[in-house]
Amino acid sequence: MNPRALRIAVLLGCFVVAVAGFAQFRSGRGRGEGGSGGSTTRTAREADQHSNETPMWTNAAAFKKDVFTFCRIRYSSWGGRGYGGGRWATDFPDADLNLSYRLQQMTSLKVDPDGRVLEIGDPELFNFPWIYMVEPGALRFTDEELPILRKYLLNGGFMMVDDFWGEDEWENFYREIKRVFPEREPVELEMDHPIFHAVFDIKLKKNELQCPSIGHVERAMRGGGTWEREDARDVHFKAIFDDKGRMMCFIAHNTDNGDGWEREGEHEYYFKEFSEKRAYPLGINVIFYAMTH
Repeated sequence: MNPRALRIAVLLGCFVVAVAGFAQFRSGRGRGEGGSGGSTTRTAREADQHSNETPMWTNAAAFKKDVFTFCRIRYSSWGGRGYGGGRWATDFPDADLNLSYRLQQMTSLKVDPDGRVLEIGDPELFNFPWIYMVEPGALRFTDEELPILRKYLLNGGFMMVDDFWGEDEWENFYREIKRVFPEREPVELEMDHPIFHAVFDIKLKKNELQCPSIGHVERAMRGGGTWEREDARDVHFKAIFDDKGRMMCFIAHNTDNGDGWEREGEHEYYFKEFSEKRAYPLGINVIFYAMTH
């Protein structure tokens, strides 16, 4: 399960030009609403993007098994929606493909151009050291998934949790993750933690990192705030650690980084203020930190 961190360390030589690369990305591409995905979708590349497709790229054959892969978790939700669709597919597939594209374009990181979609019970889960779970406000783990996710994380896996808002959604996620780790508590991270300075030296205050969905951008432009509900004004970044102090799970509550990755080119202000300054730097930092710790 341990990733080949040395291959990723070469990122450091290319990050100087990363910010300049961001400025070149305002391509004017449009985006539709929502995401799509089914219970049989294997990769993000299989799903229809909302507008222009993310460019394709290839990796050298020698890196075929050494690339970083954006791996999205397909989970069931309360209300009987099952694995066929719903919250797990929010911002899919554009967020997955756009972040993957920018990682390989602006850095020396070798990245899978297709991404993956997996359920926790899939035997291939342990081939991917980094997984992404979105909108866990209605997440429901099955009893069978609990020991698998626990083993995955304790054996070196890393999970990023993103885009859920307010106290009710937090309580649901907290209840479910405590079923996985009843003996562990999420710990609030302060902005001096190395994860916020791993690649990009993020100097914004925690609440200044709040990334709303694009549907709230007009309100933000008028100075009306970036939160999506009244009980979600404050951003929380939390982590769950193993017994040796290794971070196993990074939790972004009251912010929507996935929309920042998804909505490239749709709205210039949104891209410049939220994608470029918040969502992409944080996402790249989380990935780099996870893969080198």
